[in-house]
Amino acid sequence: MADEKGLKPGESKASQAPDTSRRRFMKNSGMIVGGVAGGSLLGGLLTNQFKSENSTPVKEEKKTAEPTQARMFFERYEDFVVLEQATERILPEGASGPGAIELGVPYFIDKQMAGIWGINGTDYRQGPFTVVDPPVDQSSLNRGQIMVTGLRKMNDESKKRFDVTFDKAEEDQQIEIMQDFESSKVKLRGVSSAGFFGLLRELTMEGAYSDPLYGGNRNMAGWKMQEFPGAVPSYADIIEKDEFVQRDPMSLTSYQQKS
Repeated sequence: MADEKGLKPGESKASQAPDTSRRRFMKNSGMIVGGVAGGSLLGGLLTNQFKSENSTPVKEEKKTAEPTQARMFFERYEDFVVLEQATERILPEGASGPGAIELGVPYFIDKQMAGIWGINGTDYRQGPFTVVDPPVDQSSLNRGQIMVTGLRKMNDESKKRFDVTFDKAEEDQQIEIMQDFESSKVKLRGVSSAGFFGLLRELTMEGAYSDPLYGGNRNMAGWKMQEFPGAVPSYADIIEKDEFVQRDPMSLTSYQQKS
């Protein structure tokens, strides 16, 4: 039972001294939750609170590179790394500029496969399907299925021939496999290997030189290699000039409203 001064038996005033740091912590956190209810802001406040009261230096973790984009179609990372290496062999980095990986071509292809084009959503897809030479789009598989089937077969061929996955194989070994695909020497189910390779090559070039709006041609580097001006709305300001005018390329994103 507490006495008239509010002290319990055996309890001193010193034991009831307010914990200022705890009170300050509760005050700050209550103010944030009640005022703006910002989860990230609250987390930052609490972190700073503990850092300021803890004199022990925190060891800085080594920074690692983070992916700039997320895959939408390729669920298996093993398929995506094969795609990266295959597109890089088609359009390798060189003196003229970056290769397919740096241009974001694999992510461009990923986005195309994830959309309606990847499932042949607007195409007539009923049989019969006829095998013809040269190969054309005569398959019961849609483009996304063709891409996955071809990439996994390339990986299997690399394991069988060189005892390593395709992404770990030497460049000349990768090229050997891809040349056999191009020549239709490798058997695939539902599509010819030449048909798959033609689709892969087409998408690689589109990803390198299409408008960045679609996910490839990162930083318009593909256009810069070709000195292509991009989506310029008008040349009225330079059409009467006698000298050659070199200008930076413009993307369709340049005309989108900025917040």
